[in-house]
Amino acid sequence: MRDFKRLLVWQKAFQLSLDLHREADGFVGRYRFVLGDQLVRAALSVPANIAEGAGRESVKEFRRFLTIALGSAAELENHLMLARDLELIPDSAGYLRETREVQRMLSGLRRKVRS
Repeated sequence: MRDFKRLLVWQKAFQLSLDLHREADGFVGRYRFVLGDQLVRAALSVPANIAEGAGRESVKEFRRFLTIALGSAAELENHLMLARDLELIPDSAGYLRETREVQRMLSGLRRKVRS
């Protein structure tokens, strides 16, 4: 079992999920309940899957959860692009940069972890 809290990628993904949760709270009308919920779920899924994978016994399972986290990060990127185009998030460029950095870090960690 690995201490997921020591993983820099988990720390960055966790902070990003906190920031986006607060951001989505400001969405109004139907956007709050449709796009806001989806964006938050994708954002929360990234660090959660890193943590769950780190708690698994085998390296193979850890890699599998890192792959799932990568998929959630891609989903998050999609939702952020939509929120940007709908002009719901003023600083979407910063969030997109952070999301892509988390994706790169996840890919690198996944490559390092051999099954």
